[in-house]
Amino acid sequence: MKHLLIAALLSAPALAAADEIWVTNEKDDSVSVIDVETLEVVATYPTGERPRGITFSKDYSVLYICASDSDAVQVMDPATGKILHDLPSGEDPEQFVLHPDDRHLYIANEDDAITTVVDTQTRKVVAQIDVGVEPEGMAVSPDGKIAITTSETTNMAHWIDTETQALFANTLVDSRPRHAEFIKDGAEMWVSSEIGGTITVFDTATQTEKGKISFEVQGVHPDRVQPVGFEFTAGDTHAFVALGPSNHVAVVNTDTLEVEEYILVGRRVWHMDFNADRSLLFTTNGVSGDVTVIDVAKREAIKSIKVGRFPWGAAFRPTN
Repeated sequence: MKHLLIAALLSAPALAAADEIWVTNEKDDSVSVIDVETLEVVATYPTGERPRGITFSKDYSVLYICASDSDAVQVMDPATGKILHDLPSGEDPEQFVLHPDDRHLYIANEDDAITTVVDTQTRKVVAQIDVGVEPEGMAVSPDGKIAITTSETTNMAHWIDTETQALFANTLVDSRPRHAEFIKDGAEMWVSSEIGGTITVFDTATQTEKGKISFEVQGVHPDRVQPVGFEFTAGDTHAFVALGPSNHVAVVNTDTLEVEEYILVGRRVWHMDFNADRSLLFTTNGVSGDVTVIDVAKREAIKSIKVGRFPWGAAFRPTN
């Protein structure tokens, strides 16, 4: 009977692991792992000092973390939570983006006014590109031909040819640009301006401004409406925009550039990421130290999940 029980246990199908959202905790020097099914924190791992930007390799086998005060990009094994090694990143890496080749990281170095390009395989710096003062946001076009760096003090988006690693355009945006993303198969490039309170939409082919989005949250002073991170729904039909200390996320129609709704979340909402089918959105709320879960179809917050102190970045990881 004992042998039959053991055989049955061995032949039983393994329980599938749930997908995850990984969150950097800026003041705890850690990352929290949220189970997407239970909406609970299932693990916390130590990192270098002041982790902010976070992204996975294309196959999700390694996690890259901007450990800003450690002046390094750390490479973590998500299966064990162990730091495998550091990559040279330049001083104070804040945000980065992984090129579609799954090999080159484009890193904004806030203190040095440069963008550093690192080969993740050779672990060497392949280029350092002079940009504006206090670079932060990073984006890369879907075809990999263009990288964008935004500089907070210069108030510009810098356009980089990834073949030559040289600037080919600089475009003005409103005050203190933070985040950048390409959408619509790379035809448009969006930049959020935290102090300006806007998102500027550019035509990628001409680097000219196509439109601008402004925000007005009822009962909130305009100075507290500060767009930072944003993500797009399936088909790029809508953008969900974190509005910082206003404690709201805006829902923007990407064709009309009109705000359709505001969703109340935690305090100082900063960045976000979706689950696999983009039915749930997870926002990092720095001051309240939690993650708000938004039902995308209903456009309403459904849960708050406590993580570490000052959660900053978020990245989705499928486990099946």
